[in-house]
Amino acid sequence: NIPRVLGFIGGTSDRPAPISEKEANAILHRVEDGVNKPRPKIMYEVGELIRVVDGPFKDFNGNIEEVNYEKSRLKVSVLIFGRSTPVELEFGQVEKQ
Repeated sequence: NIPRVLGFIGGTSDRPAPISEKEANAILHRVEDGVNKPRPKIMYEVGELIRVVDGPFKDFNGNIEEVNYEKSRLKVSVLIFGRSTPVELEFGQVEKQ
């Protein structure tokens, strides 16, 4: 057992085999190009109405002002004490209405 090693790319689990430099470079290029980057399951649009479901603004409604897919964050305008206030939230903190 090797700590933090889940498996091997080449060979079998009981008999690992080295991979070629070409194969290693192909893997590195795919990672660098973002092929393995998780894609958001829900697409958000500016102006869309959302409801905050987690965090200090839970149960507030708001309008999306900006969407940042790279950081999985939204800039949302929520009404706090009668004033429209921009807050930054993660995708997981909101749901569409």
